[in-house]
Amino acid sequence: MFHLLLQGFQSVFSLSIFPLLVIGVTGGIIIGSLPGLTATMGVAILLPFTFGMSPTAALVMLVGIYIGAIYGGSIAAILLRTPGTPAAAATVADGNALVKKGKAGQALSMSAIASFSGGMISTIMLISLSPLLAKFALRFSAPEYFMLAIFGLTIIASISSKNVLKGFIAGFFGLFLATMGMDPVTSFPRFTFGNIQMLNGLSIIPVLIGLFAVAEALVQLEDIILNKKEKSPVANRQIVSMKDVVSNLPTIIKSALMGTFIGAIPGAGADIAAFIAYNEAKRSSKEPEKFGTGHLPGIAAPEAGNNGVTGGALVPLLTLGVPGDAVAAILLGALIIQGISPGPMLFKNNPEIVYGLFSSMIVGNILMLIIGLTCIRFFSRIVDIPKTLIVPMILILSIVGSFAINNNMFDVLVTILFGIIGYLMVKVEIPQSPIVLALILGPMAETNLRKAILMYEGSWRFLYTRPITVAFIVLAVFSLVTSIRVKRKAAANKAG
Repeated sequence: MFHLLLQGFQSVFSLSIFPLLVIGVTGGIIIGSLPGLTATMGVAILLPFTFGMSPTAALVMLVGIYIGAIYGGSIAAILLRTPGTPAAAATVADGNALVKKGKAGQALSMSAIASFSGGMISTIMLISLSPLLAKFALRFSAPEYFMLAIFGLTIIASISSKNVLKGFIAGFFGLFLATMGMDPVTSFPRFTFGNIQMLNGLSIIPVLIGLFAVAEALVQLEDIILNKKEKSPVANRQIVSMKDVVSNLPTIIKSALMGTFIGAIPGAGADIAAFIAYNEAKRSSKEPEKFGTGHLPGIAAPEAGNNGVTGGALVPLLTLGVPGDAVAAILLGALIIQGISPGPMLFKNNPEIVYGLFSSMIVGNILMLIIGLTCIRFFSRIVDIPKTLIVPMILILSIVGSFAINNNMFDVLVTILFGIIGYLMVKVEIPQSPIVLALILGPMAETNLRKAILMYEGSWRFLYTRPITVAFIVLAVFSLVTSIRVKRKAAANKAG
């Protein structure tokens, strides 16, 4: 295996491939940092440019974009409270709170280091345990997916900043939004109000941009109009200390492993991994009350979790030919276009491609860390830009980003509507994250519940006859009870 990996490194560092990896990672970071442009979109846009390349060169560039874009989403989330991708939504609270404390450099560097660690651990797991992880992931069927979604929804209690009840209200609102569009089983239109654009339901990206980016811009706009003199954050670009990195290492490793495992489950993506990793870090922390106030583990956990998915998603793709997420599905297309069939025989017939891919992931993660840390001074200057300039920039990026998803004005209207809703939620202190989480997990829960009931001919016995389902029930109850207890304890301590 090691000599194949060595050959992979020789291939990656060749003059014909290494520049493509640099372009891929850099381009991915830029794409991910722009609201509305996701890793999936970036890889899909660049796919046609790889048709004339060798299989290794094509995969190296696409994987570089994938790695860079997942990290890039955190830059806008931290600096502008505008998650570039859904996977960065969990980073918003602590990342932006640190920026407001004048610690943009610490937030960005922790994000880069956690993303690098998550990607590297995930790649090592991909290289060493691919068949084992794929075998376990294959045991997931509709009942397991349903309970995974329910377990994810229990995180709402944890990410509801001050008031759990308000968090649940936002969560139920998100679940209602998730029911819009055609019924996933019967294709019957639901809550479409006769609008043909609503048949596919609400896209997550316009809602996300509206709730976070436009809402934040409106809050800032209100401050400008009322001439509020808010103290500007001090432009401190100092990166995190080695002591901070070491103290967050257990959280990073645990989150990266969780991200790898979730990535290996087909259909579960980086956004789910980020929220679950954040929740687990908060649940197991000795200082859970600090999460959401600018706490470094609140950045380390979701960033290690979502980058952990990059390797995990390739496990079922390479070993079974089953893509783990949307990006892996595009990579599957890239392999097929090159005349290569992923699956167990890929390791035997095309080891140079497989190990070239592994080597490029290692080098790509190192490049991402170098670019992320060296560009902190450049990135953090964004907070120095006056509000009168940054607010129009956020609004323009939001409109362009939401239009670019499907090239139609309907998504722009959705963004504006949810921007107003998000602004009102800020005013009455209702957290926005539960809506995003429910919108991501709602369709997954509904579709798989109905499939599971059909599988068991109307019976609910799948809830207690399948070991993985039972394990998720225990985890869901544990997560919910622990989160509520932590909230009550924090409230009691605050009261006196």
